[in-house]
Amino acid sequence: MLLTAGAAMAQKKFTFGPKVGVDLTHFWGSGTKFYNSNNVQLNYQVGVFAEYRASDHFAIAPEVVFASQGGIVKEHGIPTGIYKDIYTTNYINVPLMLKFYVTKAVSIDFGPQVGFNVYSKTRGKWEDTKDEYNINDRKKYTNTFDFGLGLGATYNIASDVFVQARYTLGLTKIFKDEDPVKNGNAQIAIGYRF
Repeated sequence: MLLTAGAAMAQKKFTFGPKVGVDLTHFWGSGTKFYNSNNVQLNYQVGVFAEYRASDHFAIAPEVVFASQGGIVKEHGIPTGIYKDIYTTNYINVPLMLKFYVTKAVSIDFGPQVGFNVYSKTRGKWEDTKDEYNINDRKKYTNTFDFGLGLGATYNIASDVFVQARYTLGLTKIFKDEDPVKNGNAQIAIGYRF
């Protein structure tokens, strides 16, 4: 039934609306070699999108979303012990996705994304004692802009509802004075078209 509904949906040239999603975020890059472990963090996104359908097969879809990103890393402390740092790096992300519709209901999506950092912090915990320590405001140590590339797919459940899966690979370093650590973000989102 879902396939039939998606395939039979009426095509509009221009649509827009809200979208929300769940993100699995992590760090990658040469700077992560200093971590004992680099774990995925469960986060979220919320925003708006627009889509212009240039033809039966091609569309362009800009978005503006607030995304909570970051990662969880474990490192050896001094003199002993392992501590866990939870980094939160929040962005206003502006992806510009180029969409190729392989069917009326399914598109392959690819495009660049620019992110604007609005808030960054770190909180941590020693594993043995469970003691929490400094909640640091890291915005002044975080680069303002983040650039990445996204690749994913959209399935139009009906003419007004869709689901998306996407992975965005960050290409610029997050923190100013450290070895390159970059954002990675796997996301699943649902949206409503007007």
